[in-house]
Amino acid sequence: MWAEHRDQVQPEWLDSNGHMNLAYYVVVFDRGTDAWLDMAGLGPAFRARTSRSTFAVESHVLYRKEVRLGDALLVRTRLAEGGGKRLHLLHEMSSGDAMVAMQEVLFLHVDLGTRRTAPLAEEDAARVSALLPPPGVALPDWAGRRVGQAR
Repeated sequence: MWAEHRDQVQPEWLDSNGHMNLAYYVVVFDRGTDAWLDMAGLGPAFRARTSRSTFAVESHVLYRKEVRLGDALLVRTRLAEGGGKRLHLLHEMSSGDAMVAMQEVLFLHVDLGTRRTAPLAEEDAARVSALLPPPGVALPDWAGRRVGQAR
């Protein structure tokens, strides 16, 4: 199941090349994470109720096409893998009909009192598991890659 976040390239997000600076792609993807966490019941209300949250521990971004001032952005986010202490999210950012960037992020579920990882409670884990793609659905070809250049 996909969560969606819509945004628009702001003037302060532009770099000296006149397009969105790479840091702001991460900002927009993070807003996509927030939309997914809300959909999954793991957003601010969950954090307030349980004193638990998620921390990002690894992230990979692929930039495909530049976006410029005023361009509309759509981030679609889905769970690739999850359960226990881990959530692996996939983000796809588009503008118009073009895919402009993708990100995958690994999050750990953390007890904010101890600042240590902790498994999701049974009911939360069940809700997250229901958001996993059906068996046999492959990850997109861009996911799971390492940083590097073909030689």
